[in-house]
Amino acid sequence: MRKIQEKILSVGIDIGTSTTQLVFSNITIENTASSFTVPRIKIVDKEIIYRSNIHFTPLIDQKKIDGNKVREIIAAEYERAGVTVKDVKTGAVIITGDTARKENANEVLQNLSGFAGDFVVATAGPDLESIIAGRGAGADKVSDEENAYVVNIDIGGGTSNLALFKNGELVDTGCLDIGGRLIKIDLQSKKIYYIYPKIKKLAESIGVAIDVGQVADLDKIRKIAKAMVGILEESVCLKVRTPMYEKLLTNKGIKDGYTIEHITFSGGVADYIYGSDYSDPFKYGDMGVVLGEEIAKSTLVKTLKLKPAKETIRATVVGAGSHTTDISGSTITYTEDIFPIKNLPILKLSSEDEDKGFNSIEESLREKLKWFNLENESQQVAVAIKGPKSPSFVDIQNLSKALINGMTELLQRNYPVFVIVENDIAKVLGQTIHRQLNKSSNVVCIDSIKVENGDYIDIGSPLVNGKVVPVVIKTLVFNS
Repeated sequence: MRKIQEKILSVGIDIGTSTTQLVFSNITIENTASSFTVPRIKIVDKEIIYRSNIHFTPLIDQKKIDGNKVREIIAAEYERAGVTVKDVKTGAVIITGDTARKENANEVLQNLSGFAGDFVVATAGPDLESIIAGRGAGADKVSDEENAYVVNIDIGGGTSNLALFKNGELVDTGCLDIGGRLIKIDLQSKKIYYIYPKIKKLAESIGVAIDVGQVADLDKIRKIAKAMVGILEESVCLKVRTPMYEKLLTNKGIKDGYTIEHITFSGGVADYIYGSDYSDPFKYGDMGVVLGEEIAKSTLVKTLKLKPAKETIRATVVGAGSHTTDISGSTITYTEDIFPIKNLPILKLSSEDEDKGFNSIEESLREKLKWFNLENESQQVAVAIKGPKSPSFVDIQNLSKALINGMTELLQRNYPVFVIVENDIAKVLGQTIHRQLNKSSNVVCIDSIKVENGDYIDIGSPLVNGKVVPVVIKTLVFNS
């Protein structure tokens, strides 16, 4: 069988707390299926052909992104790259960091999706951003190669996002209000014009008096940076956690007690952890350079083994949304035709979650659904499991209960239940879920589909007299 390859142009656009940037990539895809079967597409090569300038994210005020100016930035970068909208076949627009919490984030996203065809369009809260950054930095691959716990800390302007991996699988996430632009300094006058309230509290806790209007004192900024580093050391289980650590949590931290062996860094500050030019401490009108220098001298990189990141500041920029067309198995459940469904994020439980039994499935699902929360509100997601190969009647009953109990938050918001199973049990599992819910929620349960965390799917209208549904899997592709 002759394999057919195609090269497509993809774009990744990342709108973060501090910076906006984009990357164009040539993605080579190959159809590995025969001419008589459904196409099965895999990525065989990727080449970044253009990296944009790093732009400060324009804001109307502290609560609103300036959508028009963001669009102008993206349009200008398209022009610089010599790329037209028609050239781009696929891509992703992701709003991350504190920017995702702005009032008009979704409006800006939808506005930008017009820069290409069928984009992955998503607003990433702190946990999802941690996952994207960790994979972008390559921490998942390091954990697989080293058979060890590896943490990535993505340090941007407003937050530090933690993603912990083991054997290539995501284990835990966390986020702290620690970043390079939580103190802002005017480049001309060298006066401080912004201090994040929590950082002012941190400064007070170590006896440092700092106020807006003061000329930036390097010694004071360095003491604050060292205190931030101490909190980061607590976050990765190197120190006993303090009340200040709790105050600086954005939403949650990774659990205590892990034996973490390796660490990677991404985000804007990472360039000053892996680099060594500290000659201009306030180069960017903030404390990012000083924070990077203090991390580079800390036990974070001395006790834990520092590994190089595949990407630093661009780790959260998605290389592509690779479209893989598939067809569900023929034993599926859908209680109503609510299709088509677009850009549904995937939450996949790990093999370890499933192997530990039904209680573990319930607990892990309840915990991991928080990855997709924005402003403490849950988003619609599809839960993916491998599922047992030859389950008994009792197994299906217990699996259904575990999934329902784990999805309580989604059910309370009256979302339909979406379950994707690799093994061929979707019909009986979906029917059981629907029955145990007293038919109070729509249930879509499909099988013979393999997806991963970080994927998004579209589900089309049923085919073959309703026996199967077409599925488009959109895989976020990283330079790692």
